[in-house]
Formats: sequence, structure tokens, C-alpha cells
Amino acid sequence: MSDPTPVFDDLREESEELDALVARLSPEQWALATPAPRWTIAHQIAHLAWTDRSALLAVTDEDGFRALVEKALTAPGTFVDEGAEEGAALPPAELLTAWREGRTALDKALREAPAGARFPWYGPPMAAASMATARLMETWAHGLDIADTIGVMRPPTDRLKHVARIGVRARDYAFTAHGLTPPAEQFRVELTGPNGDLWAYGPEDAAQRVTGPALDFCLLATRRAHRADLALTAVGPEADRWLDIAQAFAGPPGTGRPPKGDAR
Repeated sequence: MSDPTPVFDDLREESEELDALVARLSPEQWALATPAPRWTIAHQIAHLAWTDRSALLAVTDEDGFRALVEKALTAPGTFVDEGAEEGAALPPAELLTAWREGRTALDKALREAPAGARFPWYGPPMAAASMATARLMETWAHGLDIADTIGVMRPPTDRLKHVARIGVRARDYAFTAHGLTPPAEQFRVELTGPNGDLWAYGPEDAAQRVTGPALDFCLLATRRAHRADLALTAVGPEADRWLDIAQAFAGPPGTGRPPKGDAR
């Protein structure tokens, strides 16, 4: 079993980088609308804090997490937004403190989790490393929304390797989420990392292939950009279809972002 410490460290770094970005914002900026419909910057951070608390329950209190899932099932289409609304109503300083405390507690719980342990989640049970990978993916994606809102360019880092990996592994889920049968054959995915190195997944001789910048693939898989605006290439009809529906997160795919040309 590989050491999960690197992904725990990368999640901490990703969170601290976003923390540094929002900690300097004025109360008025916390209320700015982000690219996510009806969500302000406060909603974005509140959602991260809410999901961190959910993950902490899953790791430390299985019965408590089961109760949370039962509550979610009573309002499957709104419970995520409701959690964000509740946190966004807090004063920004209080919300920031809650997010910091929650993610610190989750970091400790994940690092102390028994080797091989798996924890309940809204989908299949997850190992500690997978839980951290999912949290990193969400932190990066929501951080991107915030950065776009305030006009800050966040340079991509090798932490995107975790986002890319979860996007590749979620291929079958993306097909299923759209009511489609996942392809039986494996795909080859070749991505160019921020430092120019190759991140490759799947058999080298696969007929269905996807290539392009790792950043673009991560933007696509988190549905933060439209395929038309990205430099991704597909070879094969199933790979081509995947690029239209790829998503790295559980739950409904949502509408995604329109092509930039549609803003004209």
C-alpha cells in the first residue's frame, strides 16, 4: 500500500493557498457573485467547510454520518445548496475560522486513520487517500471560481495530478451519470503537466485516446470550462463522447460552463 502522506500534504497546501487568497478580502468582496449560479464567494467557502465537516463525520463518526446521509436523502436536489446557504449567512471572519478549524480536524483524522480503512460516503466507501484527493479536487475547483471572481490568476501546480487522476478514474461514472453505458475498453489519456512532464493513464496501445494539457483536462473534469475553449484532443468516438460529459465529482453533472463565445 502506497504512503498517503503526499496527498494529505498537497491538500493542506491547496487549502492554505486558497486561505491566503480569501483572508485578505473585504466583507463586500465575500458577497461577490461567482461563476457558480447563485453562489457568492462566501457560498464557495461555506460549501468547502460543510463538506469538510461531512468528511470528518465519515472518518470519525459513522453513525453521525449515516444520519447526515438520511437527512440529505429527504432533499437530494437542495441539501448541498442549503449547507452553503447556512454557512454563507455567517460573518466572513466567523466562516473563515469555521473552515480553518474543520479542515484542520479533517487533516488530523485522515493522517491518523488506520491503514486500509475505508469510510462511508455519498457514493462508494473511500480510503483516506481517496477522501483527501476528492477534497483537493473540490478545493481547487471552488478556489478557481473565487480567483476568477476577483481577477486573480492562480498558476497551475503539480497538485493537479490528483485532480487529473480522479477525473480519469471517474470516466465510467460520467457515462452512468448521463444515462449511458460505460465503454468496455480502456482509454489512453496523455496529459502534459504544468512543468512539461507527461502524465499517462491506461494502456499505450488503446484505440480510444485523449491528449492535451493537464490543466485543460482538470478544467473539463471539474466542469469549470467548456470543451470548446480547451486544447484537448480525442481519438475514437467513445473518447470524443467522454470529453463532452467528463466529470470528476459525484452527483448530477449540472449545466457546466458555456463556451466563452456565448458571452458575447
